[in-house]
Amino acid sequence: MRLIERPHECRALAPLVIREIVYRLLTGTQGGRMRHLATFGGHAHRMVRAVEKLRQNFDKPLRIEALARELGMSLSGFHAHFKAVTAMSPLQFKKQLRLQEARRLMLSEDLDAAEAGYRVGYDDASHFSREYKRHFGKPPMRDVERLRELAAAS
Repeated sequence: MRLIERPHECRALAPLVIREIVYRLLTGTQGGRMRHLATFGGHAHRMVRAVEKLRQNFDKPLRIEALARELGMSLSGFHAHFKAVTAMSPLQFKKQLRLQEARRLMLSEDLDAAEAGYRVGYDDASHFSREYKRHFGKPPMRDVERLRELAAAS
């Protein structure tokens, strides 16, 4: 700020001051966050919006192309940035949200697998059961029974 009062020094020292500020930002307590933003080209806010949109609409059909366009990104750029942030594709993320919510519904609202699957957007109960078993390692009702037994034992 003192350089503002000395314009002749400002031209010479400003690049050095800016470099020092950047250095302190990158090596400070928020350095990891700053490097992340720099690495992903500032798309972090878009990925937060994408995740929120997927969370709000996990039970509805969603075209990933439309989501990328809504965020002002190309489809390939959206996929790359989303995967870098979440370690999964947008469709994998949406599927995981659906399955987690179905599990929650079966546990907390005592729904059967078909009804839980239907509520989270699956039209076919057998398809839901296959994906659930692939994700959690057990068919839906056996998984829920095991979780209830674990909760009762604690």
